[in-house]
Amino acid sequence: MHKRQQGVSLIELIVAITVVAIAATSILGAIAAVASRSADAMQQQQAIAIAQAYLDEILQRWVVDPNGTPANTGRGSWDLVDQYNGLVDVGAHDQFGNAIAGLSGYTVSVSVAQSSALTGIAAAAARRIDINVTYASNGSVTLSGYRTGY
Repeated sequence: MHKRQQGVSLIELIVAITVVAIAATSILGAIAAVASRSADAMQQQQAIAIAQAYLDEILQRWVVDPNGTPANTGRGSWDLVDQYNGLVDVGAHDQFGNAIAGLSGYTVSVSVAQSSALTGIAAAAARRIDINVTYASNGSVTLSGYRTGY
């Protein structure tokens, strides 16, 4: 009577190691891909927040200056939407021109133009505001809004 040997043969051991190595490589590759995309998502969310802050600031300004003399001593004193046209901030800044720590990798550009896209509102009384924020990984976000002279 033959007694069966117990244990694992060398070939079975090599096959098991190979299967585990392939599985581990696949899992680590997937984790690396997710990790690299999560950084992009964080940068994109930060860019959206920056663009929203700039847009909120601009939408609080007048289309037509009520006192007739627009202040132009810097962004903190601007009271007209049109004064923001062409603004480019390398690194996000607050409304007084102070750089915001940790946001130097973002570039904000503002475009303001008359708009006839709003039904029933004359182009002279409406502005389209486009805020474009670019960031390090060649990403960009654009937010747009309208301001009317009401």
